[in-house]
Amino acid sequence: MRIAVIGTGNIGGTLGTRWRDGGHDVVFAARSSRTDGPGGIRVVAVPDAIDGANAVVLAVPGGAVADLLAQIGGSLNGTVVVDATNNLGAAAANARGAVVASAPSARYVRAFNTLGWENFAEPMADADLFFAADPAAREVAEQLIRDVGLRPVYVGDADAASTVDALLGLWLALARQRGNRRLAFRAIW
Repeated sequence: MRIAVIGTGNIGGTLGTRWRDGGHDVVFAARSSRTDGPGGIRVVAVPDAIDGANAVVLAVPGGAVADLLAQIGGSLNGTVVVDATNNLGAAAANARGAVVASAPSARYVRAFNTLGWENFAEPMADADLFFAADPAAREVAEQLIRDVGLRPVYVGDADAASTVDALLGLWLALARQRGNRRLAFRAIW
């Protein structure tokens, strides 16, 4: 799969490196190109990264999403867009509204926002990642989650993005209480 990861910080850098190590064609995107991206992967301009991508992962600060999508939204129509952002303090932590407004036919996925990046770098045994996705994007989302080493747990279509977001508050509270970000969830049924 060709995956464009927009953002080279802890979340984007860790996810992209894991996917590349798992055999995917990963390209990182940022405001400016450079040769020293995460895992030694070159960083290119956003339009170059998303061209031909099977999935585009938004891994930028939540407050930057609207401006980013205003520039590239039309290029995302028909593409799987994985929202790994968190806009803490905003009316919604997720960027679903901005994605729908800018790219109405994008296939939205809400995932990779409820655990710290450390849990993607070295997943705990039997840890789950809860996600929401448009039905047309579910299979891709599940593959990306498995390829990071976590078990995908589908909570519903894109309308369930806020349900996924509820786990963010729980994860943050437990991580603060424990003083340790190596904390994951497991569904048992």
